[in-house]
Amino acid sequence: MARQNGLVRIGALADLHYTRTPEQSLRDLLVQAGRESDVLVLGGDLTDHGLPEEAHGLAREIHAAVSVPVIAVLGNHDYESGKQDEVRNILCESGIRVLDGEAVEVEGVGIAGIKGFAGGFGRYALGPWGEDIIKHFVREAVDEALKLESALARLRHRPRIALLHYSPIQETVEGEPVEIYAFLGSSRLEEPLGRYPVDVVFHGHAHRGKTEGRTAAGVPVYNVSMQLLKRTYPDRPAFRIFELTLGEGVEPRGRRKEDIDAILEPQGRTAV
Repeated sequence: MARQNGLVRIGALADLHYTRTPEQSLRDLLVQAGRESDVLVLGGDLTDHGLPEEAHGLAREIHAAVSVPVIAVLGNHDYESGKQDEVRNILCESGIRVLDGEAVEVEGVGIAGIKGFAGGFGRYALGPWGEDIIKHFVREAVDEALKLESALARLRHRPRIALLHYSPIQETVEGEPVEIYAFLGSSRLEEPLGRYPVDVVFHGHAHRGKTEGRTAAGVPVYNVSMQLLKRTYPDRPAFRIFELTLGEGVEPRGRRKEDIDAILEPQGRTAV
């Protein structure tokens, strides 16, 4: 149900990396984030090694610490042991909504979520050319972008949030070694955000990136990696709170063939 005052407080953080022996500080952080939020969103790398026992432990922690709705996506660490489906099921059974190309509306706010994938940004984005393994790599990024587009298309009202693990823009990964930019996100994830306008984008993954950036269309993007927030704001708890104002619905535009081509071949790409 929407808040009476028309404002919804979104708590956002990512990269919990929950282990078999978690620190008490993580529970304290979750308690505080849940207390200050109407909805809590988690941007992936929920577990450290993608193990079911880690997922069980995190589910217990969140159940004990957080009473507001929790929406999450998985990250690459959650895939590490090849048990990502089990991890997701454990978290979902505990009441956490784990999105993978789905959309949900909570407290009047629409949230579309995916893990995302790598591939690089702008003119340096990897193209689907050459060996099959390269084409498969690029196809994964394209598929994730199409999943995001499909999820966003289901949301009919504002405000809308896109929740990812990998970054859709280069700006919020800057600060990491340039050599690994291509493994921190993909500009293919940005194209659906222009076609189906959102109010804010959250992601994690880049522990040494920048906290804020914008898409080419001016949509604010926030890197809410817990490690980055600790480093950038050492005097604050390692999560962020955003107030969103409930608004009117916006009808998305239909998709054309050239828009699919834009996902597959970002403009300005340099062939390698």
